[in-house]
Amino acid sequence: MVARAGDVLADLIARPLAPGLYLVATPIGNLADISLRALSVLARAELIAAEDTRHSKKLLSHFGIGGELTPYHEHNAAKERPRLLARLGAGQSVALISDAGTPLISDPGYKLVREALDAGFMVISIPGPSAALAALTSVGLPTDTFLFAGFLPPKSGPRRARLEELKTVPATLVFFESAPRLAKSLADMADLLGPRDAAIAKELTKLHERVTRGTLGRLAEDLADAESLKGEFVVVVAPPATDETGASDEKIVEQLGRALKVESFRDAVRSVAEVLQVSRARVYELGLKLTGKRE
Repeated sequence: MVARAGDVLADLIARPLAPGLYLVATPIGNLADISLRALSVLARAELIAAEDTRHSKKLLSHFGIGGELTPYHEHNAAKERPRLLARLGAGQSVALISDAGTPLISDPGYKLVREALDAGFMVISIPGPSAALAALTSVGLPTDTFLFAGFLPPKSGPRRARLEELKTVPATLVFFESAPRLAKSLADMADLLGPRDAAIAKELTKLHERVTRGTLGRLAEDLADAESLKGEFVVVVAPPATDETGASDEKIVEQLGRALKVESFRDAVRSVAEVLQVSRARVYELGLKLTGKRE
């Protein structure tokens, strides 16, 4: 099997790499998570744009990949973006990588991708590791609908305001958080989001990987006195409970009135409950009052 994987990689590297911008996902910890396709693109790219070239050199060196490396991060993006676009305009292949995981996810690159597309250049995503998805799929919370909210603001006021905005979103919430701010962020989450189930994923794919599950209040309490936290963290929070989304009776009746024009009573109740994320029993009772229906 190892020999076969080597043959596949050799075959990929032997093929010419078409000009374009390649968004290459790299490991978030365990180097073995890199894909054969990612290795082949990095080996063939005429330029690799990296968030931190010192960090990325270690990855590339581990796999014996040389090639031209240039920094591309939030502090130099405005200056470097035209240079990368010029390389694309010259018919070259450019690979974009972040420090870890999938480029553009809480990392620079969005404007580069947009301008590359606007200029007619090919943009190709090479999928792979993602801390957000690794955490979401491993903590036992709903995965059918989720919102990746990135990093919360570092100061409590703006952080609480952002959490207030997210409070009624009918989806599992996924956050990145740094070690120094984790305890305070969890305390604000517990205060504003209530007793929801949640999980903290620490150092995913690394030697000290750990997932801690519990209510937001319990997790915040456990970390309240924690000192010198280290590592990288993903916080996953369950969706709001039924009827926690804040839909008023008036809003439900309004939506129900529209639905009843095109659906049966039962179908209208079901669809409104799903759209507004409220209980069917509540919609049903309001529907009875609206229509005078007795069942």
